[in-house]
Amino acid sequence: MNKIYTILVVFFGLIANTNGQQIPANKQTKSILILNGFAHLGNGKVIENSVIGFKDGKIILVRDARTAKISIGEFDSTIDATGKHIYPGFIAPNSTLGLVEVDAIKSSDDEREIGDMNPHIRSIIAFTADSKVIETARPNGILMAQITPRGGTISGTSSIVQLDAWNWKDAVLKENDGIHLNFPPTMKRTGWWAEPGGMEANKEYTKKIEEINLFFDNSRTYAASTSEHNLIFQAMKGIFDGTQTLFIHAQEEKQIIDAVQLVKKFGIKKMVIVGGYDAHKTADLLKENGIGVLLRNVHDMPNSADEDIDLPFKMARILVNKGILVGLENSSDKERMQTRNLPFLAGTCAAYGLDKEQALQLISSNTAKILGIADFCGTLEQGKDATLFISEGDALDMRTNQLTEIFIQGRKLNLETHQTKLNTKYKVKYNQK
Repeated sequence: MNKIYTILVVFFGLIANTNGQQIPANKQTKSILILNGFAHLGNGKVIENSVIGFKDGKIILVRDARTAKISIGEFDSTIDATGKHIYPGFIAPNSTLGLVEVDAIKSSDDEREIGDMNPHIRSIIAFTADSKVIETARPNGILMAQITPRGGTISGTSSIVQLDAWNWKDAVLKENDGIHLNFPPTMKRTGWWAEPGGMEANKEYTKKIEEINLFFDNSRTYAASTSEHNLIFQAMKGIFDGTQTLFIHAQEEKQIIDAVQLVKKFGIKKMVIVGGYDAHKTADLLKENGIGVLLRNVHDMPNSADEDIDLPFKMARILVNKGILVGLENSSDKERMQTRNLPFLAGTCAAYGLDKEQALQLISSNTAKILGIADFCGTLEQGKDATLFISEGDALDMRTNQLTEIFIQGRKLNLETHQTKLNTKYKVKYNQK
């Protein structure tokens, strides 16, 4: 029986990993000009009647068509975007896209490593560029992602990729951008899933914080010496010299306060809070120290019974109004499949108090700044990568977002996916137009 089970697992694993997405697009060779579209620049500004040109993968022109003098003949091809909307490619931070294909197939699950302190684990080498799940995210404008490991106290190192590539080396935009520390919870649930229970203080919290401090202290000491070679401590050097960001996954108020104290104690230059459910309670501390927040999935319930039912929906507005740099992440159950819904999380933030262009910044320019890639992506600006898309409607509204063109670094992508093929197939079967 076990032998048959093993054969079936291998068989379905092969199916899952060999029937991937379409062939990556070729490098841009001809210049393109997009005319008459409503351009959302990603920095809070819009151009109602725009001209956007790009060549060799870079944007070379962003102007208002009503005042700009443009020679259309200078471009090899043009796209009429009249009545349509143009956006910079959206970015999915703290993502496990490409690390897991089918949860039930162990051979396709590579999101975590054994051990507790794993700064030397590089998620990028486990990234599967031809994942079918990636194919489902792009038609909603998700064109870049921060590939992040899970598990342990220090999960490992993330890297930022574009989502149209043959392999991880082709995909990578910023390799080993940051290290991810999962702060221990101050409270923990009592009782098992079928038993009534409540919350009690985590008696191991202080001990765990001491362990983290000791590890950071040893890592800093190692960074200042050359007496021996230690792979784990070596991997921590980047957060001390400022070449990497420390992403601290924390939800609770005390966690966030203690995390900031840790960073200040060890002189860490770049820090970001990931999750940040109680970030609004520590907003002054975060603003004072210039710490951004990648806010957890806003399509969620409040953590306690005495909080507003819509608190998660309006959390982004509260933090933005307090002067915090905010991006959105969607780690949760079925997070990989739900990556495609990231724009609609921003749409919910707009419905609960943010201006629509501010909400757009949560998944474009703000996230680019937090991840340290704003110099080449996140907005529609001259000199940046031509990673953008055209939609028939509002990209933050699931009712109207319908992409007609996608470009990553100037390469035009095929909008066809496994789902669109099934849609076409069964329309034919049931004689639907």
